[in-house]
Amino acid sequence: MAEITAQMVKELRESTGAGMMDCKKALVETDGDMQKAVDVLREKGLGKAEKKADRLASEGLVNVEVDATCKSATIVEVNSETDFVAKNENFIGLTKDTTLHIQASRACEVSQVMASTYNGVKFEEYFNSKIATIGENLVLRRFANIHASQNGVVNGYTHSNGRVGVIIAAACDSEKTASAAAEFIRQLCMHAAAMKPSYLHYSELDAAFVAKETIGMKADIEKENEELRRLGKHEKKIPTFVSMSQLNDAVLAQAQEDIKAELKAQNKPEKIWDKIIPGQMERFIADNTQLDQQKTLLSQFYVMDDKKTVAQVVAEKAKELGGTIELVSYVRFELGEGLEKKGCDFAAEVAEQLA
Repeated sequence: MAEITAQMVKELRESTGAGMMDCKKALVETDGDMQKAVDVLREKGLGKAEKKADRLASEGLVNVEVDATCKSATIVEVNSETDFVAKNENFIGLTKDTTLHIQASRACEVSQVMASTYNGVKFEEYFNSKIATIGENLVLRRFANIHASQNGVVNGYTHSNGRVGVIIAAACDSEKTASAAAEFIRQLCMHAAAMKPSYLHYSELDAAFVAKETIGMKADIEKENEELRRLGKHEKKIPTFVSMSQLNDAVLAQAQEDIKAELKAQNKPEKIWDKIIPGQMERFIADNTQLDQQKTLLSQFYVMDDKKTVAQVVAEKAKELGGTIELVSYVRFELGEGLEKKGCDFAAEVAEQLA
C-alpha cells in the first residue's frame, strides 16, 4: 500500500481543483496512482464542482420552511456566484430541497448535512451534482432550526426577493394560545425582515458594545445638532443613556424625582402628578433606549402600530387570546451579510486535515 503524503494530495488538488479529503480518498482508492486518481475524481464529477470553489459565492437565496403544525421551522442560506443563477429553477429547487432535508434530519452543522443520506446517496454528492448541472460554485453557507416546545409555536417569513428570511418561536400557556398565535408570529417575522433587529431582547447586548454605542450615538446627535443650529431649527435632545440595560432602579428613581421637580417648577397641582408622571417616564425610557430600538426586536416600535413597541403588542395579543405569549427564539438571515473572500495557508490546511 503506497504512502499517501500531504504533497501528493496538494498536487492532486492543484491539478483537479477537488477537495482535499476527496483527493486523499481518490489516492487511497488508486494506491497512490496520480493519473488514476484524476480519473476517479472526474468520473465522480468532483473535480468540476470543486474547481469553482475559489470563486466567491455571495449571491443566492435565503429560504424558510415551516412545518404544517408550526412546531418546526428551518432557515437556510445557499450561495451562488451570480444573481442570474439565483433565479434558476434548478437552484430554487436545490435550496428548497436542502431546507426540507435539514428540517427532517435535524442536523446542527453543515458538515453533518453533507455527510447525511439523501434519496439513497450522500447529500454532498447530490449537492455537487447540482453544481455540475448549474455550472457555478454553490455553497450551503449556514442554516438554523427552531423547534417549538410543548405549548409553543414557531413561524417564519421569506421576503419575496429571497434575500431576507426570519423565524421566530414563542412559548405560550397552552396549545390553544399557541395555535391562535401562529399568524401573529408570522406578522412579527415580517416586521423583523423589514426593520432588521439583530437581537431579540436588550439583555443580549454586550455591556462593552452598549458603552461604545453610547459614545457613538451621542456624537452622532451632537453632529446633527450642529447642522440644526446652522439652519435655525430645533435641536435634538442628547440622551444620557441608550439601552434599558443601563436604566437600573437608581436611574429610574432619579428620573422620576427630576420629573416631579420639573412639575413643581411648572406649578402643576400635585393632585394630577400621578396622571402625568407615567407618560413622562415612558418618554424618558423611549429617549434613553435608542440602541435597543435599533438592535432589539422587542424594543422596536411595531411597523403596523408605531405607537407601541413589539413587546407591548405581544402583551396585548396574549391578553386578547386569553393566555400568555413569550418570544423565546429569533433568527434573521440576510443574503451575503458578512461575506468576504479570505486567503488561507494551503500547506497548513492540508497538514491539519491529514493529521
